[in-house]
Amino acid sequence: MTFITGGCRSGKSRYALDYADRHFSKKIYLATCEALDEEMAQRIERHKKLRGPEWRTIEEPIQIVDQIRLHGDRVEVILLDCLTLWLSNLLIRWDDDLRIIKETERLIETIKQSQTSFLIVSNEAGMGIVPADPLSRRFRDLSGMANQKMAEAAHTAILMVSGIPVFLKGGA
Repeated sequence: MTFITGGCRSGKSRYALDYADRHFSKKIYLATCEALDEEMAQRIERHKKLRGPEWRTIEEPIQIVDQIRLHGDRVEVILLDCLTLWLSNLLIRWDDDLRIIKETERLIETIKQSQTSFLIVSNEAGMGIVPADPLSRRFRDLSGMANQKMAEAAHTAILMVSGIPVFLKGGA
């Protein structure tokens, strides 16, 4: 597993896509984003076109563990984009921090048990100011905890800064 984190527009997804395109032929892009408005729907369509036809896209905002179990052994790599959107989806639906952490741990165990390679993209949400409202602070805290767990479990952990990968763990 390779864990790729960084700020918004730091180049995380582009790095993950380029890496997968260079190293794998049978690929799944597991998208956690939901098209809740027209701008997001257009953004999703642009991203699909950028990936190209060699990618199989699965859109799943919540049940990503089930999708990994269903499709994981049929491909060489699954690119999960992104962990923080998935956490946000869980937080809105479940409102139970312990349940969300347990689901994150279940995701990690599923990845560890799989023979498939994984690229996990996640936003680093804890480098800015302390959010003003309780929900945003919970999201920041859950994201930080989930990112720590993913980075610990990963073979490689990368922080993207201005489009440049900084290897925190593992090598290039």
